[in-house]
Amino acid sequence: MEFLGLVNYALFMAIFIGIYALLALGLNIQWGFAGLFNAGIAGFFAVGAYTSAILSSPAVEGRIGGFELHFVIGWIGAMLAAALVAWPIGKICLRFRSDYLAIASIGIAEIIRLVIKSEPALTNAARGISRIPRPAGELGYMESQIAYLIIVLAVLIAAYVLVERQFNAPWGRMMRAIRDNENAANAMGKDVEFRRLEAFIFGSALMGLSGALFAHFNRSITPEAIDPMVATFLVWIMLILGGSGNNRGAILGAAVVWIIWSVSEIATDRLPHEYAVQAKYIRLFLIGLMLQLVLRFRPEGLLPEPLRGDQRQTKSGADH
Repeated sequence: MEFLGLVNYALFMAIFIGIYALLALGLNIQWGFAGLFNAGIAGFFAVGAYTSAILSSPAVEGRIGGFELHFVIGWIGAMLAAALVAWPIGKICLRFRSDYLAIASIGIAEIIRLVIKSEPALTNAARGISRIPRPAGELGYMESQIAYLIIVLAVLIAAYVLVERQFNAPWGRMMRAIRDNENAANAMGKDVEFRRLEAFIFGSALMGLSGALFAHFNRSITPEAIDPMVATFLVWIMLILGGSGNNRGAILGAAVVWIIWSVSEIATDRLPHEYAVQAKYIRLFLIGLMLQLVLRFRPEGLLPEPLRGDQRQTKSGADH
């Protein structure tokens, strides 16, 4: 029984790694490709989670929704809703730069969270939405976990392949040029504002999809699940640790950080109750310490952004 418990926990952790890897990929499009400091990841995550929940959950009296659509339609709707929300936000906020964009985006994410928490007709307010169907949920517990892990991995692989193709395509080279020297890219005739908006929308759509995967896995979604610590700042740590600008680094960072986050939770839960509450802050300390060590000894991350074309020539000339 103890072995089965470990297997179940490993499956649970692998599913969450896949969901957070998708979040990190979305952030990598925005920050790693376009240099957009989005600190409102939790907002797009919430939009995707609640959109899919409304579209696929059963009808409940007094709440809009209950369409009981197929989960695939819910996930597509989650991506579209996150992209639609990102469009006006990007049109307004992308005029800001660096820390000003971060302040604006985190403020919008808090507005989204407060609306979700106080809108009973749409999101059921603080009680959230339950009875969200999970794909293969009619199977046994372990079989259901394995099936959902396969689905999450399939979605992650598909997203990785598409994002990696864009990274190697002219679009990816153009985005890196805009990120590295906006004035030069503008002088070459590139529509910098439109391309930044593109990256912001694409990344937000992936964040919305990850929110939908999270909601269907838990079979419910509440405002408490949209914690900025876990749904925003932890994702930033994953990307910085793994390597900004590298899609494989984003996935590796998600795996490393979530494993440490989960294992440290197991360790602190075994302590006596009076120490367990205080010991949970050790998790934050471990993640912060690991981030500081990476920034000190390997600031480009565990898997740095690959150098291509002119970047290689510039690096070679600098070395000489």
